[in-house]
Amino acid sequence: MRAHPAGPRHGDGTQLAGSRQRPENTQEGLNLDPAIWPQTAQRAPDSGAIVLGGCDVRDLVTEYGSPLFAMDEHDVRTRMSGYREAFNDPSTHAHVYYAAKAFLSTTFARWVMQEGLRIDVCSGGELACALRAGIPGDRILMHGNNKSEAELTAAIDAGVGYVVLDSYEEIARLAFLAERANVRPKVLVRVTLGVEAHTHEFIATAHEDQKFGFSLATGSAAEAVRRVMALPERLELVGLHSHIGSQIFVSSGFEVAASRIIALLAGIRDEYGLELPLLNLGGGLGIKYVESDEPPDVAQMAEVLREIVARQCSSFGLDVPDLAFEPGRAIVGPSTITVYTVGTVKPIRLDGGGVRTYVSVDGGMSDNIRTALYDAEYTVTLASRTSEAPLVLCRIVGKHCESGDIVVNDCWLPSDVTAGDLLAVAATGAYNRSMASNYNLVPRPPVVAVRDGQSDVLIRRETFDDMFATDVG
Repeated sequence: MRAHPAGPRHGDGTQLAGSRQRPENTQEGLNLDPAIWPQTAQRAPDSGAIVLGGCDVRDLVTEYGSPLFAMDEHDVRTRMSGYREAFNDPSTHAHVYYAAKAFLSTTFARWVMQEGLRIDVCSGGELACALRAGIPGDRILMHGNNKSEAELTAAIDAGVGYVVLDSYEEIARLAFLAERANVRPKVLVRVTLGVEAHTHEFIATAHEDQKFGFSLATGSAAEAVRRVMALPERLELVGLHSHIGSQIFVSSGFEVAASRIIALLAGIRDEYGLELPLLNLGGGLGIKYVESDEPPDVAQMAEVLREIVARQCSSFGLDVPDLAFEPGRAIVGPSTITVYTVGTVKPIRLDGGGVRTYVSVDGGMSDNIRTALYDAEYTVTLASRTSEAPLVLCRIVGKHCESGDIVVNDCWLPSDVTAGDLLAVAATGAYNRSMASNYNLVPRPPVVAVRDGQSDVLIRRETFDDMFATDVG
């Protein structure tokens, strides 16, 4: 990212992104698009306040404070079971791993297990969380480009189902630890395929410059396979892993990636006489953050991916391996909203003659760094009431001492938005709480699950005592 610290459209009120075109009227601006908001989200007919999982957001703020993450348990469980059913077609045995990096807590991990999914982790902390939740080791896959000896030892001790190898050093490191523990872990080799997919676009070449995996183009992937195969008593090679991108809306990148990685599977068969039984295609399927996003139907995408793999395997005379997928964002992202309280409202006259209203809330980049980090876009609305006031151009900003502390760059809110109002930002379940920080020593918000009019804390709000517990002074 190379952007102005206060946003890519800072100081320019004459043009907005296509996803931010002004609604026809205030009522349209307050509507909750069911493709963006959690499945149970609606407005109370009397007050116009948002109700999620049968819980009024005003009551949630009264009980748990502001800001807070409110997670629709019905929504997230439905998405978990939907992925399980979509990818476990009778003709194809598939493993669906929830990507813990999107969001994880012990209760949430138990939901994952209850809905028939597995979990992939990429750090010792995520592994510890899954184990504390009671997830069996054989239902866990471990990622990471720089796993420490302690993390690999923990994975071995837990009996994780698969370790994804990411470097030559890691091959030797894991083999040494396996010999010491007298075990033979199952491993996948992560392959960099020269394919980068994102939203509607993908690049099929020249994407070797990254920290993950072994390059197919330079031959390092084949060398990694050779090194693992040279240690048959210590490591059991069972498959290959690839990951081509994030927030993917189309299958074209998977088509190119599958042809390349299956060619490597065929090469391994020809050289070693071994047909690897597992192919992990990673994750990356996108969700709808704003009106212009067009994410794929899960069942249709699953069918397309199965067809792609079957066709490519047939062309090389290979049996179709078991498949694995790692949806994280697509499962938890749409389930959660962030509820903020408005503190100050400040109209700013722009150089072009227009006015942008800066609406400051009681959170910001400490609970949502994605806008500053990725120029991510979100949908926001007035959450505590309805309004008939005309819409005005707004920028939702946080309370942090940083000009780039922006939650939503451009949006349209009723002109009577004022201090004490609640705002809700949609689709904040993935990478928001998990990437949260204590910048400016602001405690991180709680995560509250709602269902059938009941609310339960998954992660409580941090306190000053929590933050200073590690301060030895």
